[in-house]
Amino acid sequence: MSNGNGVAATLSDAAETVKEKASEIGEAVASTASATVAKAKKAAKSAEKSVKSTVASAKKAVAKRTDKASKVVKKTVANAKKKLATASADAKKEVASLKKKVAGKKAAGKKAAKKVAKKATAKKAAVKKAVKKVAKKVTAKKAAVKKAVKKAAAKKAPAKKAPAKKAAVKKAAKKAPAKKAAKKAAKKK
Repeated sequence: MSNGNGVAATLSDAAETVKEKASEIGEAVASTASATVAKAKKAAKSAEKSVKSTVASAKKAVAKRTDKASKVVKKTVANAKKKLATASADAKKEVASLKKKVAGKKAAGKKAAKKVAKKATAKKAAVKKAVKKVAKKVTAKKAAVKKAVKKAAAKKAPAKKAPAKKAAVKKAAKKAPAKKAAKKAAKKK
């Protein structure tokens, strides 16, 4: 039976060797796995850091661009407002000057109309005065003719042709002053 004991000892040695090898392999696998896990954790942390830094730089870039864009927009709006304000002021000035010109023309037109009206009334008054003078002269001439006719009639009472001459003289007296008055009025115009 010593043979049996040797086999059992060999088997127990082999089992121990397998056990040791298994524990060594397990430890190696465990240490490799833990190293891999540690490496994975490090990689994740570095990836997270790089993502965070990339996001932060992107936010900064966006903020800078937004600030620049808003500044440009504000400047453009301010310039547009200034231009509109100056254009509005210029337009108001032009409207005011045009109104003044129109008002001046209206006033000048009114003044000219008043002058023309004054001249017309003055001419009318002059014409009336001329007509009155002519009428006075005509009446004076008529009276003189009548006196002359009366004197002639007194001298030549029996003649019948004298009354016909009176009528002709009266007609001639009326026509002559009318022509003179018309000529005077034409000269004054």
